[in-house]
Amino acid sequence: MNWLWQILDPASISAFFIQFQAEMQQPAFWVALGKIMWINILLSGDNALVIAMACRGLPPRQRFWGMVLGAGVAVFLRIIFTGIVVTLMNLPYLKLVGGLALLVIAAKLLVPEDEDEGDVHAAAHLWAAVQIVAIADIVMSLDNVIAVAAAANGSIPLLVLGLAISVPLIVAGAALIMALLTRLPALVWAGAGLLGWIAGEVMATDPAVQPALHAFFNGPVGTGLDGALKSLGMAPQFANGGHGGEVVLGIIGIIIVLVAGSIWRRRKLQGAERSATA
Repeated sequence: MNWLWQILDPASISAFFIQFQAEMQQPAFWVALGKIMWINILLSGDNALVIAMACRGLPPRQRFWGMVLGAGVAVFLRIIFTGIVVTLMNLPYLKLVGGLALLVIAAKLLVPEDEDEGDVHAAAHLWAAVQIVAIADIVMSLDNVIAVAAAANGSIPLLVLGLAISVPLIVAGAALIMALLTRLPALVWAGAGLLGWIAGEVMATDPAVQPALHAFFNGPVGTGLDGALKSLGMAPQFANGGHGGEVVLGIIGIIIVLVAGSIWRRRKLQGAERSATA
């Protein structure tokens, strides 16, 4: 419980707001915030569905508060769990594992899901609905936690703000968001590609991978690539500790996700067709 008291400590809260004000001055903060919100919109459709289903049996007046309170508890718990994951990602090989898991999550985003509404029962009263929503959100949110922790890249203020904005947005506009993604499937593919990019960057910055990656690109390969960039009028990116390796792994992540997701999607659709025919 010590970590929880540290979070609630006034000194920690003050340090959080100081860090928040400093990071807000950087353009990268807003780019990463957009990534986190987009990731949550793509990955939280099932969570929004759980909220709607758990509260559908409540009286009209309690239904609104069930959705609001359930989402609030879910946001609070998800911030805590994602903060733990952010901290753990500083350990060797955990970013590598998280990046590989994120590749699978991104590819699965392109696969049609089987709808099964029997897993979540409508609650009879307000606090039962809040409990159902909070527990289901935590159980179902491992993919969100991994993806958001990767996009936050160690920034707790970014993590808190991104989740605090995007999760209520999903709850409030779940039907609109789902309709938009259904009408514009290209947005889902773009989101899957974004997750693939983030997965590649995460693996590239793993403490056990980054030194080897820099050593590789500090050799003839990196020198040759930097020479090619110079001929195109671009600054060197690979040798001498450049971030070109992260870009390369990010591009590889996009390719893996789109190719694997396409194959996975095609096989799922073919299986569904065979089942319908039988």
